[in-house]
Amino acid sequence: MSIHEVFMPALSSTMTEGKIVSWEKSPGDKVEKGETVVVVESDKADMDVESFYEGYLAHIVVPAGESAAVGAAIALLAETEAEIETAIAQAKTQATPTPAPVASTSTSSPADTTPAATTVASANGSNGSRSGRIVASPRARKLAKELKVDLTNLTGSGPYGRIVAGDVEAAVGKTTQPTIPVATAPVPTVAATAAPAPAPIAPVVPGQTVPLNTLQNAVARNMVASLSVPIIHVGYTITTDALDQLYKQIKSKGVTMTALLAKAVALTLQKHPIINAAYSEQSIVYPSAINIAVAVAMDDGGLITPVLQNADQLDIYSLSRNWKSLVSKARAKKLQPEEYSTGTFTLSNLGMFGVDRFDAILPPGQGSIIAIGASRPQVVATEDGMFGVRRQMQVNMTCDHRIIYGAPAAAFLQDLAKLIETNPQSLTM
Repeated sequence: MSIHEVFMPALSSTMTEGKIVSWEKSPGDKVEKGETVVVVESDKADMDVESFYEGYLAHIVVPAGESAAVGAAIALLAETEAEIETAIAQAKTQATPTPAPVASTSTSSPADTTPAATTVASANGSNGSRSGRIVASPRARKLAKELKVDLTNLTGSGPYGRIVAGDVEAAVGKTTQPTIPVATAPVPTVAATAAPAPAPIAPVVPGQTVPLNTLQNAVARNMVASLSVPIIHVGYTITTDALDQLYKQIKSKGVTMTALLAKAVALTLQKHPIINAAYSEQSIVYPSAINIAVAVAMDDGGLITPVLQNADQLDIYSLSRNWKSLVSKARAKKLQPEEYSTGTFTLSNLGMFGVDRFDAILPPGQGSIIAIGASRPQVVATEDGMFGVRRQMQVNMTCDHRIIYGAPAAAFLQDLAKLIETNPQSLTM
């Protein structure tokens, strides 16, 4: 007899609990390996959770609409139909089930990983196979079918050798951006893919008390964590006439101002690696890539930061296309973990709303964030002693003062201003 417990997976590094959006299977239904069983709302997105086992969904412990802590049992899976009744009886008599190797997750260090997680990890080979079966995401399987790619010949780059869409595209010669793994995120032993778009948001009724949703709770936890970090604010005024002129010239080609600003920041970070670094246990962590996270307000009141990975390496047109895709996926809650949790520097732009200046809160795990205000016409004294009108914007940077001091922050802003004011054409190269 073999009855397994399905656990709430950790789908991101900051996730402590998840909400069951919907069960894709009902008690008694047959479950195939790699088939979606449940849709879970993590702290950032809705994710399909697949089973690495074949059997029957015997009993649902946590129904749709309710939440459970990461690592808590949310269902029981029986290997045969004859064991379903036994599993139901077990669920009634067992108040706190003991872990079994179906979807073991943990926020502990790799050394503390449960035997169940180790079993699944070792069973997955580098080619995405597990016990003779190819482990691949639904999107990868669909893409492989469309492009006529044999999955058995591919090496998976996902968790535990799981084949993802990028592996399929790479096999047929398509250009894809490399996935930057989340160094601090525990790897779940279930596969996660994006879920359908969320339902429309219910209107707020005056006088009612509305509990925070999962995303808002995650933002709140991050903001509280940021209070423990000693910070420094450094501001700078940047003239944007040249940048505005460039934007007018290439806007019709699909270039966004967000992409231009992100590119400018990324190129400047190449000269100032300390600004792209982060503090960690009395040490400085210098990332291997420059990944610009950009704050996006969600329709349901949350906040998420899609990441433009390797922003300094991409041309402005690719960067703009990536940004538009990320925003669309963020609005639909379809971002993958690596698309929102791999930022090394964050950009927050409220200038589009006409805000003159503001200070942003430092995100956990990063050393700096820049807040960008609106570009407005200003009367200024010119170098020849005359008065003139220039468009200027105020940028304020918040830094972790444990590793970034005032002088390096000021030097970064000075070089950023120089690039934007005198050589914005370099952003298109």
